Amino acid sequence: MAELFAFTDGACSGNPGPGGWGALLQAREGHEILRERELSGGEAATTNNRMELMAAIMALESLTRPSTITIVTDSAYVRSGVTEWIHGWKRNGWKTSTRKPVKNAELWRRLDTAQARHDVTWKWVKGHAGHPENERADALARAGMAPFLNDRAESGSEAVPKS
Repeated sequence: MAELFAFTDGACSGNPGPGGWGALLQAREGHEILRERELSGGEAATTNNRMELMAAIMALESLTRPSTITIVTDSAYVRSGVTEWIHGWKRNGWKTSTRKPVKNAELWRRLDTAQARHDVTWKWVKGHAGHPENERADALARAGMAPFLNDRAESGSEAVPKS
């Protein structure tokens, strides 16, 4: 039976600034890739954490039926948030342990809803360390950001990608 993977990444030029997200979905049997799909998008004014969240959200929301999937992210924020912190946030009415509102709560709620219909395993990998699928997800995130960099360049702002 095929195993499903989503390799996700976010990128931002400035933080906040123009940003993009990317997801590489693969169905595999062993090392053989049976199917592959690339997703990407971006926003004109966002943060890197928001783009990391959007990559995972869009990967899960793109699945047409409940699935068993491994999501591979280079974001400790996303992995820790979804596997550890979210339980306390929900229990505390979307407030942190110090009673402050959770940042990006609307995206965390969306991610929680998106993963609820699936059997998700979360895996962290070090970013920019030569992991081929993570590098592809990074390229997709930068491609998703690209149209918004052009808008920024036309307005006279300098943009240096940060992924």
